[in-house]
Amino acid sequence: MKTALNLQDADGFYEQLLDSHEGLSADESQLLNARLILLLANQIGDAKLLKECIDAARQLPT
Repeated sequence: MKTALNLQDADGFYEQLLDSHEGLSADESQLLNARLILLLANQIGDAKLLKECIDAARQLPT
């Protein structure tokens, strides 16, 4: 699992992510996040790696 920054344009991606939620209700925003997670998980495709990512995300401070 990669933990170091690996995005070519992290700020640009973050801006796109924020923009994608513009005008959505809280429920619609959560649904968008869920769909995005599933699409990205499908791109990764490795169940062990996905489990590592879930575990790491749970340990991140809020």
